[in-house]
Amino acid sequence: MFPMVTGFLNYGQQTIRAARYIGQSFIITLSHTNRLPITIQYPYEKSITSERFRGRIHFEFDKCIACEVCVRVCPIDLPVVDWRFEKDIKKKQLLNYSIDFGVCIFCGNCVEYCPTNCLSMTEEYELSTYDRHELNYNQIALGRLPISIIGDYTIQTVRNSTQIKIYKDKSLDSRTITN
Repeated sequence: MFPMVTGFLNYGQQTIRAARYIGQSFIITLSHTNRLPITIQYPYEKSITSERFRGRIHFEFDKCIACEVCVRVCPIDLPVVDWRFEKDIKKKQLLNYSIDFGVCIFCGNCVEYCPTNCLSMTEEYELSTYDRHELNYNQIALGRLPISIIGDYTIQTVRNSTQIKIYKDKSLDSRTITN
């Protein structure tokens, strides 16, 4: 008879413990109801990146001296620097500079070790394409600064479809050549 009583006591203790755990989790759930939502509705709202965010690389053609330090410090030897030696001025002249962002790991070594500061990291992170060859940026595409977040229509939530129609005619892609 005693084992049966102790079984009922154990069952009662387990029931009380389960009810207490459910109550504690319900209190935690209720404490979160007064908070603002943290989730960002991505296509319509963009998060503002931090100051030291490592996004797409910006390149200034006029500052580059074709020293190839960026190629030497890159862990995957990614930047392609084409240059020729000018005998009359006894200096290298840069012909072409390109980076393939499909391979780049965004480590920032090229930016950190560049002696002339012709490379810098931008806050642009939307580099997705359907063709991987579009991620190979030459000096013209690298020289364009990204669209400013302040003037970007996607920072606010789009409330109706008329706002989308306004910007559909304009090309907002930073890789296309604009005149």
